[in-house]
Amino acid sequence: MCESASAAETNSAEEIVQKQFDAYNARDIDAFLATYADDVELFSFPNTRTAQGKEEMRQRYTLRFSDAILHGIVTKRIVMGNTVIDHERVRVTLPEGPGVMQAIAIYEVRDGKIAKVTFISGKRTPGETL
Repeated sequence: MCESASAAETNSAEEIVQKQFDAYNARDIDAFLATYADDVELFSFPNTRTAQGKEEMRQRYTLRFSDAILHGIVTKRIVMGNTVIDHERVRVTLPEGPGVMQAIAIYEVRDGKIAKVTFISGKRTPGETL
């Protein structure tokens, strides 16, 4: 019984994170925010809070979604319980022009919504493609 409950929790967490990632790539701010808890917290690793709540996220991601070349891929995903860890590569417009930025995103899902995300910023490479 414990194993099936844990498997259901894992599938649910992975499904909600994938749904938000799909909305990110579609640049659909409403569908994207629908996957997050109202009081969601975003952190820069290890523990610097960078945003709290959907309104702050709306401001931040509306700007990001205006980037015409924005597109992300997940190169590796680890799922354990309500935690999903993605290694992401994202095509974006950098100050130097089009390029790719890498990040690790640690998503914590509670009650069917993403409640916390911790980002570890990686390399930004102008001119690189996905």
